[in-house]
Amino acid sequence: MRRIRPHFDWKKEAITQLLADVRYKQGKLVGRMESLGFNLQAEATLQTLTLDVLKSSEIEGEILDPNQVRSSIARRLGIDIAGLVPADRNVEGVVEMMLDATQNYSKPLSSDRLFGWHAVLFPTGRSGMHKIVVGSWRNNTKDDPMQVVSGPMGRKKVHFQAPDADKLDQEMTRFIEWFNTTNDIDDVLKAAIAHLWFVTIHPFDDGNGRIARAITDMQLSRADQSVQRFYSMSAQIRVERNGYYSVLEKTQKDDLDITEWLTWFLNCLDHALSATDKTLEKVIQKARFWENPKTHTVNDRQKKLLNMLLDGFQGKLSSSKWATIAKCSQDTASRDIQDLIEKGILLKVPAGGRSTSYILNESIH
Repeated sequence: MRRIRPHFDWKKEAITQLLADVRYKQGKLVGRMESLGFNLQAEATLQTLTLDVLKSSEIEGEILDPNQVRSSIARRLGIDIAGLVPADRNVEGVVEMMLDATQNYSKPLSSDRLFGWHAVLFPTGRSGMHKIVVGSWRNNTKDDPMQVVSGPMGRKKVHFQAPDADKLDQEMTRFIEWFNTTNDIDDVLKAAIAHLWFVTIHPFDDGNGRIARAITDMQLSRADQSVQRFYSMSAQIRVERNGYYSVLEKTQKDDLDITEWLTWFLNCLDHALSATDKTLEKVIQKARFWENPKTHTVNDRQKKLLNMLLDGFQGKLSSSKWATIAKCSQDTASRDIQDLIEKGILLKVPAGGRSTSYILNESIH
């Protein structure tokens, strides 16, 4: 097992162009978003952070409710959206960690801050049915090493063995001091190194991957010098999950040359920056929808339901669902819907009877 060190080696010539390309895309994206105005920036940030929380949890096999995640983020950021719903404790915990990392990116990292993140991830003190050490470094013994394994009982494959628990205070002190120190490493490269270093130390019983990705987002926020988030590294890691685990395992088993990891990370970030075009297009389409003169006379109930449709309404929208969500009578819901049909904003899905439902008129975008 190689010793964790604060300094890694890499071949600069192998990543120089990749880093330049990523930095160019970052600057271009931030400039594009700044030209859209505050409201659209807030909407794009909400979309991106929602995706980030969902996909970071999904990488670990945990599926969260998108509406709960979006509502929790919106409430904490003070963004006014339609259809706010209560969020479960586990959702609130992941959201709290991610927002602390990205909205307070300029504050120093500390062991206490990391313990707080870990505590909100595991509010019951358990990971599934297993009791774990929460809000503190793991305390496993040498006879029970922290290993990343796969495969069935009796045929487990050990992918990586983390440092012993008695070394964690020293290792994490070095990591945190390095992370908080300004040095000559580019901020994007620092995000890549921080991610690798943290998951290699593996300081917690569980949640190391999610916390590593939060640290990555924190450092990328520092790179952007902005609390606004317009791209999701976690979403792209989810897409490239097999490659992610493969290059991590290989790097952790090799020597201190991390060129291959940095190359993979920069390529993944480049793909994340490219993928954000879809998120921004959705935000821009929503803005164009509300700029259409036909939408300028809708009432508050109609605005609430139309925003829900724009954000991706789950299932079919019927008049009874309209009445329930808008907290109005069936007659009022029917009048609201008919008014929007006459304005050309809604279309009736040709089914008829009790199964009648309604969708947005795409041409109004």
